[in-house]
Amino acid sequence: QGTLVESGGGLVRPGGSVKLSCAASGIGISTGNIGWFRQAPGKDREFVAARRQNGATYYADSLKGRAAISRDNAKNTLYLQMNNLRPEDTAVYYCASRTNWNVQYYRADVWSNWGKGTQLTGST
Repeated sequence: QGTLVESGGGLVRPGGSVKLSCAASGIGISTGNIGWFRQAPGKDREFVAARRQNGATYYADSLKGRAAISRDNAKNTLYLQMNNLRPEDTAVYYCASRTNWNVQYYRADVWSNWGKGTQLTGST
């Protein structure tokens, strides 16, 4: 199903911004479905955002107004911009893909192809 590689995480001060990358190989970033999830220690993997292959985007309530998906077709990379970061945003962020859209996109267990993740730490 191809390979996904996340990058762009790090230590970010409260109120700061970050732009995470999901670089895809063997997957068309524009024609496939891409989801972003995050997982903090001791917690379940949590939905962050997703882009449907028709261009529609979806965001978790906690990220609405603070997150935006964009893409670079030439680089076959999907980006997740996040602003006004909080300590609660600390997690490993993963991107995932699937060739067909699932109406339960907000469930981690419907996605089968995952990257290894990138650590984002929101300092206090």
